[in-house]
Amino acid sequence: MKQKAFKLVSPFQPTGDQPKAIVKLVAGLAKKEKHQTLLGATGTGKTFTMANIIQQVQRPTLVLAHNKTLAAQLCSEFQGFFPENAISYFVSYYDYYQPEAYLPTTDTYIEKDASINEEIEKYRHAATFNLLTRRDVIIIASVSCIYGLGNVEDYEALAIKLERGMPIKRDQLLRRLTDIQYRRSSIEFKQGMYHVLGDTVEIFPPSGDTVIRLELPFDEIEVIQEVDSFTGELIQDLQDVSIYPAAHNVTTKEKIDRAVDGIRTELDVREKELLKMNELVKAERIRTRTEYDIEMLKETGYCTGIENYVRYLGDQVPGTPPSTLLDYFPKDFLLIIDESHITIPQVGGMHEGNRSRKQTLIDYGFRLQSAMDNRPLKFAEFEQRVGQRIYVSATPARYEYEHTPKESLVEQIIRPTGLLDPPVTVKPSKHQIDDITAEIQATIKRGERSLITTLTKKMAEDLTKYLQEANFKVRYLHSDVETLERIEILRQLRTGDIDILVGINLLREGLDLPEVSYIAILDADKQGFLRSRDALIQTIGRAARNLNGHVTLYADKMTVAMEAAIAETNRRRSIQDAHNKEHGITPKSIQKAVHDISEESRKLELRRPKYDHQKIPKDEKKRLMDELEKQMELAAQNLEFEKAADLRDEIELLRREM
Repeated sequence: MKQKAFKLVSPFQPTGDQPKAIVKLVAGLAKKEKHQTLLGATGTGKTFTMANIIQQVQRPTLVLAHNKTLAAQLCSEFQGFFPENAISYFVSYYDYYQPEAYLPTTDTYIEKDASINEEIEKYRHAATFNLLTRRDVIIIASVSCIYGLGNVEDYEALAIKLERGMPIKRDQLLRRLTDIQYRRSSIEFKQGMYHVLGDTVEIFPPSGDTVIRLELPFDEIEVIQEVDSFTGELIQDLQDVSIYPAAHNVTTKEKIDRAVDGIRTELDVREKELLKMNELVKAERIRTRTEYDIEMLKETGYCTGIENYVRYLGDQVPGTPPSTLLDYFPKDFLLIIDESHITIPQVGGMHEGNRSRKQTLIDYGFRLQSAMDNRPLKFAEFEQRVGQRIYVSATPARYEYEHTPKESLVEQIIRPTGLLDPPVTVKPSKHQIDDITAEIQATIKRGERSLITTLTKKMAEDLTKYLQEANFKVRYLHSDVETLERIEILRQLRTGDIDILVGINLLREGLDLPEVSYIAILDADKQGFLRSRDALIQTIGRAARNLNGHVTLYADKMTVAMEAAIAETNRRRSIQDAHNKEHGITPKSIQKAVHDISEESRKLELRRPKYDHQKIPKDEKKRLMDELEKQMELAAQNLEFEKAADLRDEIELLRREM
């Protein structure tokens, strides 16, 4: 296993509350504190603090986020901080997922249907490959990390270790590749495939964009090279290489044979139970479906829904927790839970929803009882599998406070820019549109932007229409807006082509908009998730990146949530103001360059593309375009709009060349 140190690269040094937070949290880790919490206000550089902690403790780290978008943004930030280390992204690889289900009331069976995102699948393989080959690894993951992934011992044991000078017949190598789920290339050549030309075998591992080229004259490995998958150019000569399986759910023939015996035994018992209850249809159903799966397992080592037989393939006792990404980590790994007030409840809620659906499938003869072992971890099982952890949130919840000793609760309130939390004003809803209009006009005069949050899509659309008719430059943003269209909307907001953005839950959009100085929260007194204390604090924090930031809550009564949010905001403002006065700091707005990503403002032919197109054979350019389109779609889904636009422009370059 490679022993390489984490090396943090940044032009900045920790400032404000960051040095104190880093020292206290690192000291807590050294004292073996199991639970620590970083209460970090919006805009205080929590990710930079995390990066400094990781560099100091030099331990493999799992950063757990509550959705793909946040995970992608964190991954991008950590890649910037640690360019020489292995930073991986591990989220669900489904673009679309319809789980297998049965609806007894309508006698409707819904077959599992899914669309797998090959780009995300590549990142998942890269994550497990990195964990098994080096220690300088940071994995940014969603709750997908608590779902079954396949036995780590089998995955590692089935890796093919190859060295120069090693005697091996070509056909023997090809057979071993097939056994670990690699497919032979026919027309296309992509991850999880191998290509053969004479004594040369090219293997495309599922974890990256480069190819392993082997030359085997006289049944001996003479050459091992890593080459570019598009140009064929040599990247480096290798002395040895490990080829890991093309799928995580792989196992040996011996284990499959044992598994088949176990599956058959359970099938016989279950069939007899159903016949005894005179459930003839269910008995026939379970017999037919299971026999088909058994035949597929024996013939190919795989079947659709193979994860439902994890009990037998992993030689597990009934009820045993599944093998997950957590099992790929070394025992001393560090867990950082970002936005813990959302992420922890999400981890805790995964198991029961899965259990109910599975039980119905079992009761009606679609699955054996052992399918229940294909499940996410229970929360207690998750807790058992992680050691030291740091909870990170601007609004920690009950779990964090109950588990974190008082001395292990670390506040990071001071911003490096000296900016204070914005002042908050409460105004009645009567005449609110007139008031909002006046505030918007004043904001526009300062050359700044406004955000307005509503409770429903209809309200967002109606308010947008009203403001447009009043000659304001405004757009709305909610879940019905196509992801790629968001590129243009957010770019226009930052550049001033539009002045106002109207939305429902602008927290989830991952917005980092220093140009925004005014936020209006409509129906602030409507109790609920989007108007809770924590949600209000988080929304108020969106205005904390601008010197003129201020927030208005429109409400006809003062709720407990509003009082608590305003009190906490004022507490933080007083701490920040006192710090500024003590150190003579003059607050200043965050300056963040706006990359002009519109086609009209770019001279595409002058841009340096990611790949040297002159070196790419013409027949490979189409494959490169397909790969870049996948990356663009993923970037857009994760709200990495500028990255998506850069990829779009490179695709356009290739299209013109072709």
